[in-house]
Formats: sequence, C-alpha cells, structure tokens
Amino acid sequence: MKSWTMALLIASLLSCSHAPATAQKSVVPASVQETGAPAADQTPEAVQGEAVAGQTPQQLQQLVAPIALYPDALVAQILAASSYPIEIVEAERWVQQHSDLKGQQLAQAVDQQSWDPSVKAVAQFPSVLGNMDKNLSWTTSLGDAYVNQQQDVLDAVQTMRKRAQQAGNLKTTPQENVVTQGQTIVIQPANPDVVYVPTYDPWLVYGPPVVAYPGWFWYPGLYAVGPGISFGFGFGIGFFGGFGWGFHHWGFDWHDRFVRHDHDRYEAHDHDHFHRGSGHSGFHGDSGFHGGQGSHGGRPRPQARAGFHGGGRGFHGGGGFHGGGGRR
Repeated sequence: MKSWTMALLIASLLSCSHAPATAQKSVVPASVQETGAPAADQTPEAVQGEAVAGQTPQQLQQLVAPIALYPDALVAQILAASSYPIEIVEAERWVQQHSDLKGQQLAQAVDQQSWDPSVKAVAQFPSVLGNMDKNLSWTTSLGDAYVNQQQDVLDAVQTMRKRAQQAGNLKTTPQENVVTQGQTIVIQPANPDVVYVPTYDPWLVYGPPVVAYPGWFWYPGLYAVGPGISFGFGFGIGFFGGFGWGFHHWGFDWHDRFVRHDHDRYEAHDHDHFHRGSGHSGFHGDSGFHGGQGSHGGRPRPQARAGFHGGGRGFHGGGGFHGGGGRR
C-alpha cells in the first residue's frame, strides 16, 4: 500500500511540476494583450510542413507604426531591407567607418557593397539605418512579417495612415504630398530630389495611443515628443539616383499589395527569415547567426560579427542636407 501511495504521490508531483510550464506558454502580458504584440520567448519553433499562425492585424499595426507615415518609396525600402537584419548591422557599421565619404563617392562606394539593393537604398538615410540597427528585434520581427504576410503588412500601413489622417496629423505639407486615392493613402516627396523623413511619436500620432513595441529604443533625432509630425533636414538623393537601388526605383502596388522595385514585384533572395508553413524547416539567409559557413545560393553574404548592438551617428547623406519645416 505504501508503494502505491508513494507512486501516486510522485505522479501527482510530476504532473503539477509540468502544469505551470504549460500554462506559462499561454500567458500573455497585459501590455501585449492590449495590442497583440508577440513576446519574444513565446514564438513557437517552426516545424517542417507545419503552418505557423501569422501575426494579428493589431500586432502588425504596432510593427509598422514607426514607419507607416514615411514616403511610400522609403517604406518599401525599409520593409524589404528588414528581411536582411544582418546586412542592416553590417551596413550601419560600414557607414560609421566611412563617414568621411559624401556625395558621388559615397554612392559609388555603397554600390560596390554586396548588400541587398534594399539595404543599399536605406543607407541613403542614416537615421533610418541607425534606427533599424538599434531596434534590431523590431527590425527582425518586421522582416519576418514582411516575408510571410506582405499583403497584411501593407494593409496595416494603410490602416495606420487612415488613423493618423483622422487624428488630423497626416496632411500635405511643403515637405511631402499626401494624396487619397479611393481607399489608399499615398505619400510622396513634394520635391522629387529631396526626401524628408517625418519625425513623430509612433505611439501617439495615430490618435488613441498605441502600446510601444517591447524594448523600443528612441533613436536620437528621429522621434518627436507629442502627437504631431515635424520635419528636420531633407536628404538630397541626386547622387544615388543613377543606381538601380536608388530611391525612385522603389514603391508599391497598392491594389495587389506588394513592394515594387523597378516597376516589378520585388522578390527577396537569401533573406534571414523563415517561410512559415511553406515546408521549409530551417533558417534561410546568412549562416553567421549560427556559426556556419557559406550561403544559400545567390551572392555571397557577409559573416556575422561580434558586437551587433547599437549604432552611432555621423553618416552624411547624398547631396547634402536641406532645412526642413516646422511641426504640423
């Protein structure tokens, strides 16, 4: 009898010891429940042939909030580049080491790098590149969503633009033109040779507050305090225009919801993300994340290096900076 009693007691203890672990996986923090933002340690491991649930509209809206009010071409570049987080880090380090390059010399030097065209394009905008480097967890999540849920991501961009417009914060200014075409809001530079990156609080500009992405870093000079939008310096993009990855080579097909590059659908190659539910069971892209060698087809990829944290400033864009306007 004692042996049976002891066996039952041990079985009971074992079942109790496993119960909290099971429950813990289903617990979502209150701040995450409000926006649907995924916790980093709750992402299930992909299994070959198994369909993995995508992110919810609320999660995607939180992901795109920091960039949804940028000009269309810049948003397209950021989305495509976010699927190459390792190259984002490489590019940020490179521009820091070559901050003396400007104008045509800078454009030519960037063109010689092995980065994806989208990463080269983002390199035109130092604050944008630095922000993607500093907020690498956000960049990686954005890239994962872009690779696996591109149409849903673009839906989220339009949703957030409509929210900002309804809040009275998104409108045409001397820096950019905001045009409503049916159910689509298009944002273009007012001057095609000068691009202004709008400065705003991504968690307040859309009316009802959006809960900040976990661990969000406020990159200096890129984000404003308060609900409005302002503009700082404009980036002259003339020196980059002659290359196939330049600013005006990017955009959207808003009808079918995909990123365009050179008037065609942009397809990422050797990116650093899983294809959910597509039968792929491995991490695709740069092998440096887990110490391997080589690459998966296409051009050679840079190896991961130690110290992939943060980035500084000091990189100067294309054809000089142009003074911006005030707050709107």
